[in-house]
Parts: sequence; C-alpha cells; structure tokens
Amino acid sequence: MFNWTQRLADWLVYDVLKIAHKSKFGDALNFFIYDTIKIFILLLIIIYAITFIRSFFPPEKTKKILAGKKGNTFFAHILAAMLGIVTPFCSCSAVPLFIGFVEAGIPLGVTFSYLIAAPMVNEVALGLLYGLFGLKVALIYIISGEVIAIVSGIILGKLGLEKYVEEYVYQIKVGDAGIDFSDPTLKERLLDSWHFTKDLLKKISPYVVIGIVIGGFMHGWIPANALAKYAGKDNPFAVFIAVAFGIPLYSNAAGVIPLVSELTRAGVAMGTALAFMMAVTALSVPEMILLRRVLKPRLLAIFIGITGMGILFTGYFFNVIL
Repeated sequence: MFNWTQRLADWLVYDVLKIAHKSKFGDALNFFIYDTIKIFILLLIIIYAITFIRSFFPPEKTKKILAGKKGNTFFAHILAAMLGIVTPFCSCSAVPLFIGFVEAGIPLGVTFSYLIAAPMVNEVALGLLYGLFGLKVALIYIISGEVIAIVSGIILGKLGLEKYVEEYVYQIKVGDAGIDFSDPTLKERLLDSWHFTKDLLKKISPYVVIGIVIGGFMHGWIPANALAKYAGKDNPFAVFIAVAFGIPLYSNAAGVIPLVSELTRAGVAMGTALAFMMAVTALSVPEMILLRRVLKPRLLAIFIGITGMGILFTGYFFNVIL
C-alpha cells in the first residue's frame, strides 16, 4: 500500500536533494519523510473511522451502561475494559470520569478496569500497530491490555480500598439531569467525526513528529541490532528498564509508535517495546498527578504497582512467545 511513499522518499532524498545513498543523514531523512507520510495517512483514516464508531459511546452513555452493572462481577470488569477501548479518554478526563463513575455507584474495581483500559488499549495505537506490524502484534496488544485492565480491576476491587479515595469524591452529586442521550443524524456524526479528527491531528502532530524525528535519528545512526545487547530477550532487566524510561514520558500512543518501530528494528524485543509503549500511555506522570486529586497516596501507589506489574508480565511473556 505504501510502496509509492517509499519511492517518493527515495526520489526526494537521493534524486532531488542529491544526498548520497547509504549515508547516515540520507537514511535518517528518508525514514523521516517515509514514516511521516505513512503514519499521518494511517492516523487520518484510523482516527476518523474510530471517532465515528465511538460517537455511539459518549462518556455519559458509558457511565450509564456501567451503572447498570453495579455488582462487582467478572462480567462487569470485562464490560468496563471493553468500553475503555471505544470511549474517548485522555489524561485530563481521568478525574471527571472517575468522579462520575463513583457518583453513579459503579464499584471501585470496575472503575479501575475502565481507567486502565482506556489509555492503555488506545484505538489509534491499535490501528497503527496493525498497519505497521500486522495482525498478530495488534492482537497481542489488545488482548494483553484488556487482561491487565480486567485482572488489575478485580484485584483492586477485592482489596476494599474505598477508604483511600478522597472524601470529597463521595460528596459530589452530579446526577443525570439535563443529559441529552438523543442520537445525532448520520450526517451530524460524519461531520462531527471529521472536525474531531482535524482537531486531534493538530494536537497530536507535534508528538508524532517528535517521535518520528527520534526514530529517524535511530534509523540513521544506530545500526540494526545495536540495542539487542541491552534490551534484547537475553537481558533479564530489559523490560524493567523500558518501563522505567516510559513512565516519565508524556506522549500519546500515536507519538510512541514510531519509536516502537525503530526500537524493534534496532534489536529490542517486541515484548519490551510493547511494555515501553504501555508504560507511556497508562502510567504517565501527568495522568498520575491528575489521579492524585481523587486518590490518596496509598491507593495511587497500589494502582501504579498493580498496573506496572501487569505491564512487566506482558513484556516478559511476549518476549518468550514471539
């Protein structure tokens, strides 16, 4: 599908700019042009399609669906994790969503299943992983993320940690009065999806470009398999290192994908690369700072610990099977 993109990049770099073949700068620039065009085309298609699909699942409707499953059951955790894939989420929405779920009477463990799945199993990342790495890696990503969300939510629910939620959360009464659940027309959904896609691309494009620039530098100056010694399957600490590096970063999944692509090219095991991406999207420092507004330090630490262990397990497990 993207053969024409590679030919365009080759023509611009080697014929128009006259940069020598196999030079470090030429390889890096070729990678940047090729990946920028390819990833933004994929983003445009994927974001628009996913936005249209999830227009049927606004946050208010998600809350209402989960509120009907107030029993802390296995099915409720599965439902919450699945809804986390298709509903809109960003770090800034974590606090109001958490408050809304608690106010609706949704069990704490089920709420966490949603809060873990929503950023970790990112629908844009899923589409990009499928486009760049194929169906197998995309399925591994979605299954592992959902399992982490479900198991972590069940564990957190069983621990009875409600007392470690900030008291003011239980005092808020949002209610459903005034919420309009009327369905927009097909034309309105299509137009709204297009406007959302344009706005989102504007917001995430700097992160994507930064990720591609870093990936281009790695492509030009870091030989293939150069990182295998430090982050390959044989290094028992590779996944720990990847997660530790991923947590402080502030980026979205679309911005991390180019790095994942280059990390694997440079010899990093796929499980390690996926663990890095999950740490960036599910345990980023900005999101933890926002969650601290509704979670007391002990519960926040438990949340980070359980989610982190799930990501580590995923990394090591898939390093073995891939």
